[in-house]
Amino acid sequence: MIRLKYTVLLFVMLFNAGLQAQNTYKRWSDIIRKNDASWFGSDQAKKIAENVLLYQRDIGGWPKNIQMQNELTASEKKSLLKLKKNAVETTTDNGATTQEMLFMSRMYAQVKDERYKESFLKGLDYLLKAQYANGGWPQFYPLKKGYYSHITYNDDSMARILEVLKEISEETNYYSIKPSKEITLKSKTAFDKGIDCILKTQYKQNGVLTVWCAQHDEVTLQPAKARAYELPSLSGKESAGIVLLLMSIDKPSPEIVTAVKAAHAWFEKTKITNIKEEPVLNSKGEKIDKKIVAGQNTDPVWARFMELDTNEPFFSDRDGIKKKSLNDIGPERRNGYAWYTNDPAEVLKKYSAWAVKNGTRVSEKDKKNITYITVAQDGSGDFTKIQDAVYASPAFPYEKVTIFVKKGTYNEKVRIPEWNTNIILLGENKENTIITYDDNFSKISLGRNSTFYTYTVLVEGDDFTASNLTIKNASGDRGQGIALSVVSNRAKITNCILSGHQDTLYLSGTNTRQYFKDCYIEGTTDFIFGGATALFENCEIHSIKSSYITAASTPEGTAFGFVFKNCRLTAEPEASAVYLGRPWRIYAKTAFINCEMGKQIKPEGWENWSKPEAEKKALYAEFNNKGEGFNPSKRVSWSHQLTKSEADKYSIENILKDTVLNWYSK
Repeated sequence: MIRLKYTVLLFVMLFNAGLQAQNTYKRWSDIIRKNDASWFGSDQAKKIAENVLLYQRDIGGWPKNIQMQNELTASEKKSLLKLKKNAVETTTDNGATTQEMLFMSRMYAQVKDERYKESFLKGLDYLLKAQYANGGWPQFYPLKKGYYSHITYNDDSMARILEVLKEISEETNYYSIKPSKEITLKSKTAFDKGIDCILKTQYKQNGVLTVWCAQHDEVTLQPAKARAYELPSLSGKESAGIVLLLMSIDKPSPEIVTAVKAAHAWFEKTKITNIKEEPVLNSKGEKIDKKIVAGQNTDPVWARFMELDTNEPFFSDRDGIKKKSLNDIGPERRNGYAWYTNDPAEVLKKYSAWAVKNGTRVSEKDKKNITYITVAQDGSGDFTKIQDAVYASPAFPYEKVTIFVKKGTYNEKVRIPEWNTNIILLGENKENTIITYDDNFSKISLGRNSTFYTYTVLVEGDDFTASNLTIKNASGDRGQGIALSVVSNRAKITNCILSGHQDTLYLSGTNTRQYFKDCYIEGTTDFIFGGATALFENCEIHSIKSSYITAASTPEGTAFGFVFKNCRLTAEPEASAVYLGRPWRIYAKTAFINCEMGKQIKPEGWENWSKPEAEKKALYAEFNNKGEGFNPSKRVSWSHQLTKSEADKYSIENILKDTVLNWYSK
């Protein structure tokens, strides 16, 4: 009886061992990654390894979309031997080459067959040879004509390559095969070049870093087209893989940190939580199609393709015509392509811990209660960059969030997004707390609207306050260059220096109210411009040369445009002929009340900018001004000298009236 029990037990153990050694996965990628280590020493694994060796070309790479585990006939094996020298279809697309290298590494860990080691090293050599001088990789190497030569992030191709090189260069134990020191160093160089390429291809939208396209031109590095329905766009899927790679880098450079934080902000901005995919079934209950329907509080997804400048998702058939809804394209492409992804959710999940480790003392757990953040260049604060503090600020907070900026010159573009409301940007003092950048129209070079991308600081979030700061566009007298752009409502700027040349201060937005008090604002041409309603109190308006102070574009029907009260208008000695303003748009409204005007102000005061109709529709007004530049009798006939009762209407309560009562005094 004892012998029988022993025999049965032995049989069960051997039977279970056989099951464990038997691969149960059908997909090639699953076979590589999901089998236990011991399986790679089995006869079945060795048999598959012979196929993998056959498929590898002499150049070192493999073709894609091959189920390597499928048994080969004698004829097929003969054909593959003949193809060894043919490198036409070798690629890193769809996981090709990198996954076969992993397979060979896992085989070699169990079976010390030198052919496996040689195969792995040939694959590594292939990756190194395929890299462009700019750090990117094409989809196929040797190069294949067409879009295949673009730098390819598609389907995580380049991210996978860099993950291999990272493991090799850091000499980890992830791969069982250890290259020579020379190859390890080459891998490190290639990895660094690849990361540099990633940083250079991160797309700037209106001057702000976002994410990446699936393909970038190998020469210009700009977003590029692939197949007819794969148009230049920002990619929700591929960008996630890139960011996760960047987040895996120990002791990242400031540039990498900036890239990750910018991408994280973009993922937060573009996540979709109000749709879901629903199957379309036939009468037998079989899925024959899918459609997108509205949902509430659904798990976030991101579109595979989003417009480069608006982030709007789009979809297309093989005709390449953009459609706004997945439901608008034909069933072949609708069901044959992954149009939505949840990959960025992994970035959002890991970001908190990464952010705490790399540049912030504020954890995601604490983020809900943030009300005060310190920025200091010497590292004594929570951040060393202002933009990073903005990234850490909660969206739509109930309380004011103060970003205190210690003394220093911060050479950066700063954007306060529309979801970062209630921000207070507080400098230590205005003379020594300086935010500066040097973009201008020619440098930006984005077409006729380049001016609007030149800002040093852009404010989109409502209920913004700034004080004790210098905000400067340092490009000099080289055309349009905005220092401060405010397109938000209820923005209050006090005790600040706003410095630039042409177009220093842009004020706009729909039905926006903005308040400037005790500020110094300098520039050359149209250096205060836009369509907002803005009140300037106790400010010094300084002209650097003879030109125009204001260029209002007040919308028709707006009660007030730009209003200057108790301000001083000063100028450099060479600025001897300065106009108070000219109409950017014909309904421009600008008023100067109780202001001191220097002799630089031209007697006629105003100019129509070759718009005769503006003389009837614009409102240029003055009241009770003084100084050598105040010459009411010599002003152009179509301007207005207000009466006392008319001037009384220009009260702070009337000008800045809003649904939030007395916001300007808080």
